[in-house]
Amino acid sequence: MTRIDDLPIREELRGKSPYGAPQLDVPVRLNTNENPYPLPEPLVERIAERVREAARELNRYPDRDAVELRTELARYLTRTGGYEVTAAHVWAANGSNEVLQQLLQTFGGPGRTAIGFEPSYSMHSLISRGTGTGWISGPRNDDFTIDTELAEKAIAENRPDVVFITSPNNPTGTAVPADTVLALYDAAQAAKPSLVVVDEAYVEFSHGASLLPLLEGRPNLVVSRTMSKAFGAAGLRLGYLAADPAVVDAVQLVRLPYHLSAVTQATALAALEHTDTLLAYVDQLKQERDRLVRELWSMGYEVTASDANFVQFGRFDGEGAAHDVWQKILDRGVLVRDNGVPGWLRVTAGTPEENDAFLDAVRELKKEQEQSA
Repeated sequence: MTRIDDLPIREELRGKSPYGAPQLDVPVRLNTNENPYPLPEPLVERIAERVREAARELNRYPDRDAVELRTELARYLTRTGGYEVTAAHVWAANGSNEVLQQLLQTFGGPGRTAIGFEPSYSMHSLISRGTGTGWISGPRNDDFTIDTELAEKAIAENRPDVVFITSPNNPTGTAVPADTVLALYDAAQAAKPSLVVVDEAYVEFSHGASLLPLLEGRPNLVVSRTMSKAFGAAGLRLGYLAADPAVVDAVQLVRLPYHLSAVTQATALAALEHTDTLLAYVDQLKQERDRLVRELWSMGYEVTASDANFVQFGRFDGEGAAHDVWQKILDRGVLVRDNGVPGWLRVTAGTPEENDAFLDAVRELKKEQEQSA
């Protein structure tokens, strides 16, 4: 049987693994940061109406520039992000990953480099490799915050073409202060004018404000978002960015023709009509996330401060210890994420019932460990 490495693939892809989390049939799945609440029935009906309208013209290509969708996304950002943007500032694609890919195709590529501060969202490095962009792993502190001075030094020494800052950070949940972003932006422009991408996939769950206002006067700054998390639309695959209009014009140089289907645009527009209802679910999930933090702390676990819809907890000492705990939680019918951060696991905030099942499993495991000690 032919193996991948037997094929004439690019050298930087050899030995690598594709991105993914286990998809297992268990009672409680809390491993992929999905919003656990199904879309409300009025929204489902509105989606059906809009898709029905779009279906009548599926013989034609969709709006290539998604103007109506970008206009509504701009209104949403202006209303919730504390900074006024227009459709000219916004671009949308099939999930935030395609947004990031288009940015790397435009501003990265062979002979160019990107830097991120790890552990962070692993797709930043994977998409970099996929676009032929060299990847540089920048430092984080032991508490998973970014050391501004060390990060500035890494940027000055490596002079990357693209800088990734994830806030709130995945998988740790930590937010990045605006002052840090400003310092790294200035460092990037001093080293070599570079694109700085702030990945705000989880910002609606944050205790603080969006970094969107930092776009003012910074043409090389980009804020990326998704409808997969707060909007509960992971199956939609709709991501978007806000940036200087020149950046929006630039990414259109690499976008595929008619990349957003008419059905995708119709569904996203329907969801935006129900923003207030969907954000009410976000408030519930923030309360559940904070409950998970309190309960895990009370059991004696370390918990990373979280501004996202998930919680990183540990620490589990010893090689393979975190994975062993992951398996024992799974044996109790609950799937969490072993995301490769040594000594830590990550759990998504689910419904109250799902979170109860997780906490019960962890308590049971903790009790067994104490009895065997």
